[in-house]
Amino acid sequence: MKHGRASRTALGAAGRRAAHQTLEGGAIFSDPLALAILGDDAKDALDAARQHPEQRGLRLFIAMRSRFAEDSAKVAIGRGVRQILVLGAGLDTFAYRLEGTEGLRVFELDHPATQRDKRRRLAKAGISEPPHVVYVTHDLEHGSMTAALEAGGLDTKRRVFVLWLGVTPYLTEDAVFGTLGELARFPGSAEVVFDYANPPHTIEEAHTRDFHDQMAARVAAGGEPFRCYLDTPALHRRARDLGIVDIEDLDRAALVARYLPQTTLQPRQGPGGHVVRMATR
Repeated sequence: MKHGRASRTALGAAGRRAAHQTLEGGAIFSDPLALAILGDDAKDALDAARQHPEQRGLRLFIAMRSRFAEDSAKVAIGRGVRQILVLGAGLDTFAYRLEGTEGLRVFELDHPATQRDKRRRLAKAGISEPPHVVYVTHDLEHGSMTAALEAGGLDTKRRVFVLWLGVTPYLTEDAVFGTLGELARFPGSAEVVFDYANPPHTIEEAHTRDFHDQMAARVAAGGEPFRCYLDTPALHRRARDLGIVDIEDLDRAALVARYLPQTTLQPRQGPGGHVVRMATR
């Protein structure tokens, strides 16, 4: 990210979530606040989605990762978890769509400039900041996330559910595993859903590699380059070494089979984008 500027990739992801509400009717992932939080940028997001039909696959992946993460979070809440952490919250609206649950707190951690932009958009859209939301400013590349969260009131001795979407590709590998390591050391245990990408040279489909290369060039030109790709077996090994005992990893084929079972264009299993749920004891 450029210093002092809100994340452009966070805006792009929000635009694709909003476009899904309009172009697919929110069939995979329903977010009635997705257009509202974009404000004046909503029209541009919809126009871009209509003008670039080749990006539909990315839009659906973003919808599926949000659906999987939020469904998992709701299961955790149903089991009694009362601390939700949204890492790199961007313009995510999950916290603002949750019904009030006794004792529930949602901690949104993000870069200060992105968080300021979000709160400005919320106010402009007339979306109230519910009392269960706590804002924590922090850069995952610098210093202890745990210290910042504890200063904001998160109790690491109680179980935490973490949504961490659209972030890992933009971090260094050290920051990704450093963050997982901090979560794994929470004495009250943690469960996290995040997405990641395999190294592009491992993807068999030429058109998928070409699409990735084009997207990589765009985000790099915007000052937020891709910096981290993860090999799936190596990720799982390192996660288990950190103390993670439960791993559910969905590649593109598994996501489509779960959320778009009727589609005629089933992607191949294997390298590409993944969404994974990991949990400590």
